[in-house]
Amino acid sequence: MKIAFKILGLGLAVLITIGVVALVIINAQDIPSYEVEEVEFQRSNKPEAIARGQKLTQMLCANCHMDRATGKLTGQRMKDAPAEFGEIHAPNITQDKTYGIGEWTDGEIVRLLRTGIKRDGQYAPPYMAKLPLMADEDIDAIISFLRSDHRMVIAESKPDTPTKPSLLTKVLSRLAFKPFPMPDQAIPMPDTTNTLELGKYLAHNLECFSCHSADFKTNDYLNPPMSPGYFAGGNQPLDLEGRVKLTSNLTPDKETGIGSWTLEQFTKAVKYGLKDGEPTLSYPMLPYTQLTDYEVGAIYDYLMTIPPISNKVERSIYD
Repeated sequence: MKIAFKILGLGLAVLITIGVVALVIINAQDIPSYEVEEVEFQRSNKPEAIARGQKLTQMLCANCHMDRATGKLTGQRMKDAPAEFGEIHAPNITQDKTYGIGEWTDGEIVRLLRTGIKRDGQYAPPYMAKLPLMADEDIDAIISFLRSDHRMVIAESKPDTPTKPSLLTKVLSRLAFKPFPMPDQAIPMPDTTNTLELGKYLAHNLECFSCHSADFKTNDYLNPPMSPGYFAGGNQPLDLEGRVKLTSNLTPDKETGIGSWTLEQFTKAVKYGLKDGEPTLSYPMLPYTQLTDYEVGAIYDYLMTIPPISNKVERSIYD
């Protein structure tokens, strides 16, 4: 019996040693890189695409990449990134050829947005939003805007501050978070006359489900409705001072969700950050003034069709 315990103890010691060595090796390395496959893509540059792209960029990209002092997409420190991911800095995505994306091809931008693989093959960790389900037309719109003459994106020679990913980020980027596949067929725009189809598209591609489901780490970005706690809230994003701001339950549960909300109440909250009798909504929930009332109504219509989940979330309010 003593020999058996000794063998078991030795085996555990070996496993622990191997684990420690593996973590030391991973920590000494950077985020994984992947083979770069060429993607053919040519933006349209149509005026309506640029206008649509500006709207999408403001809602999806500016929050992380915009320098608030200049209004340009030259990057900034992401103070709302959970500390366990490390010190995160969003890069310069202006048209500067040295420090921005001026030398990137349209296909390289598409690959990053779709899969999370950068120009050099390195994987962009989970805090970089990916758009695997976005319609090709909207991807075109974003790229057309990034190539436009708008002051947000014109070349600005500001070097990036290197991100310092934590050991956890490096481990997760090897085990849990992997690049998404490039779509193997065209992704059409939703039927805008069908409010449920449009609302579902916006709720998924504007990352609403990502924040308002149970946890960023368990979200299913390729099949959002399969995410645990889909739209039931309780996720824990941070504000700009690093404080947890629990996300609200947006399922149609009448007691703990928005099942008793009117469209007017929902529109005021989404577009203007207003809730009757309560303080104004604050970061990271920003007013989506770029959305039309019709688009907000479509999101509302869709949310009212998803399964209600009873999950009471106390609102995080700080003095």
